[in-house]
Amino acid sequence: MTDTLIPETQTQTADAATASFVDRAGARHPLPDTAAEAQVRADDRAHVFHSWSAQALIDPLPIAAGEASTFWDYQGNAYLDFSSQLVNLNLGHQHPDLVAAIQQQAGRLATIQPSMANDVRGELARRIAEVAPGDLDKVFFTNGGADANEYAVRMARAVTGRRKVLSMYRSYHGGTATAISLTGDPRRWANEPSDGSVAHFMGPYAYRSSFHADSPEQEAERALAHLEQVITLEGANTIAAIILETIVGTNGVLVPPPGYLEGVRALADKYGIVYIADEVMVGFGRVGEWFAVNHFGVTPDLITFAKGVNSGYAPLGGVVISKRIAEHFDTVAFAGGLTYSGHPLACAPGVATFEVFERDGILERVRDLGSRVVEPRLREIAAKHPSVGEVRGLGLFWAIELVKDPATREPLVPFNAGGADAAPMGAVAAACKQAGLWPFVHFNRLHVAPPLVITEEELRRGLDIIDEALTVADTYVV
Repeated sequence: MTDTLIPETQTQTADAATASFVDRAGARHPLPDTAAEAQVRADDRAHVFHSWSAQALIDPLPIAAGEASTFWDYQGNAYLDFSSQLVNLNLGHQHPDLVAAIQQQAGRLATIQPSMANDVRGELARRIAEVAPGDLDKVFFTNGGADANEYAVRMARAVTGRRKVLSMYRSYHGGTATAISLTGDPRRWANEPSDGSVAHFMGPYAYRSSFHADSPEQEAERALAHLEQVITLEGANTIAAIILETIVGTNGVLVPPPGYLEGVRALADKYGIVYIADEVMVGFGRVGEWFAVNHFGVTPDLITFAKGVNSGYAPLGGVVISKRIAEHFDTVAFAGGLTYSGHPLACAPGVATFEVFERDGILERVRDLGSRVVEPRLREIAAKHPSVGEVRGLGLFWAIELVKDPATREPLVPFNAGGADAAPMGAVAAACKQAGLWPFVHFNRLHVAPPLVITEEELRRGLDIIDEALTVADTYVV
C-alpha cells in the first residue's frame, strides 16, 4: 500500500512538467505517476463511500497536489480551481500561513475539550465577533455548516418556545436531519420525512419571478408580501425562526433585490421570529465582506458560518449569537454540545485567515476583481452567447444561467436533470476541464467561485476558458 499523499506547498507551478507531490515519508515524486494514481483509485473504489452519489456510477478523479488556485491530477494535468472545491477554499490550496498555523498548534496543544478555555479558540471567537454586525458578540463553534444550522435552529426554538421554522425553496442548509429538512432543493426529497416542523416559501428570483414582477424593487415587495402571507397562514405564534442564505449559493447565486433582507428583518421583528442568516458559503470574503449581510446593512439574530472561516483546512463551523439570544442562556443551560467544538487545530488556521485577510487586503481585492474584471467580462460573455440567459453575482461569487431558448428562458437542462437529460451541461463542463479549468456546475448553471487569492491573469484566463466552452452550450439553443 502506498503512502498517503501530502501536497507540497512551495515548489509547484502550473507547468505540468514540474508539478510534484510529497509522500508521508517526505519523498518527492514527479508527475505523472501512474502507479500512485492506480493505487489511489483502487483504494477509493474499493473502500470509500461517496456523498450524494450512486456508488457504481462514479469515477472520482485522483488528485495529487494543489497550490493556490491550481491543483494537479496524477497525470500532471493542471486545473484552475474555479469552484474553490466546494466554495470553501477561500485562501486557496496549501496557503503557507494556514499550513504553518496548524503545524505550530499541533506542536504545542493538539486538542483540548470545549468546556475549557483555550487561547486560539477564544481569539478566533473575538475576531469573528469584531467583524459581525450589531451586537452579535458570542460564538458557538461546530464542526461544519450543517450542524451550525442545526444549532442555530435549536437556539431559536429554545428562546422563543416555538417549534416551526420557515426556509426558502431553492436553498441548501446541510445534510443532517433538520438542515436537510430546511433545504429547498431535490436533495431533501429522498430524506423525507425528517423534521416536520419546517415550512418552505418562495424567495426572490427576478429572472424567473414567481411574482410576475417588473423590477427588482417590485420583486422584493411581492416576495415580502408572500412571506408575510406564509407567516400568517402557518401561524405567526408557532414560528421560531426564518432561515435564509444571505445570497443563495448552490441553487443559483441569487442576490436579494434591494429592500428584501431589510423587509425580512422587519417581519421577524413584527412577529417575534428569530432571523437566521446562513453564511456558510458567502461568509469570510466571498463577496468582499466578512459577512454578506454587511453588504446589505442588515443585522440578523444569528449568523451561521463554516467553509471560508479557515478555507476548510480542518472541519470548523459555528453560530454567531446576538446579545438577546445569548442572554437567554445566562441562567438556562444550553442543551447542546460537540466533542470537537472549537478544536484548536481548526481554530488556528481561522486566526491565520484573519491575519492574511488584513495583511493582504483580501476583502478589497475581492471587491476590485469582482467589479473590474468578473462583472464586465461576464456581461460581454452574456451578450455574445445565445445560451446565456443571465449572469448575476457579487465579488467572486457569480452564476451563468444557461438556457435552451432565450425568448422563453427554458433552461438548458430540466430542473434536477440526470442521465441523458443532463448531457448538455456535462458537455460544457467537459469542455472546461479539457481546457484546464475545474468548474462548479449545478443544474443549468455554471458558477464562478475561484479562490480569493487568484491572480488577475488566472481569473481572466479562466473566464476566457468559460467563454470558449459556452460555444458548446450554444449548439443546443433552439
